[in-house]
Amino acid sequence: MTAVQEQTGQRTLNEPVEIRFTPQGVPLAVRWQGRLWPVAAQPLHWFSRCYWREANMPAGRGQRNIVDVEFWRLQVRATSTSPLRTLEVRKHPGWDGWHLVHVSDEEWT
Repeated sequence: MTAVQEQTGQRTLNEPVEIRFTPQGVPLAVRWQGRLWPVAAQPLHWFSRCYWREANMPAGRGQRNIVDVEFWRLQVRATSTSPLRTLEVRKHPGWDGWHLVHVSDEEWT
């Protein structure tokens, strides 16, 4: 795991996590640090694009040299009474599974 302190209360990581989804594809919970973190607010979902060369992927893996990277921003709670924590996860076509890329102890709206 690589961690960098960016601003107060926020860390940048590249740590594998498991995500449980509803049948409709919406995240329900994240397994991180040996604990299940239930999603406690409406998640934010988006895609970003990068060129396969910048993503260190073998040639031919991306269509038209562009790779879609999927992101979710999730507000989770360890318990029903704990404060919200914001996790940003991404799924890169060149990686296995989901990776946690940002953690913040501040809420977002």
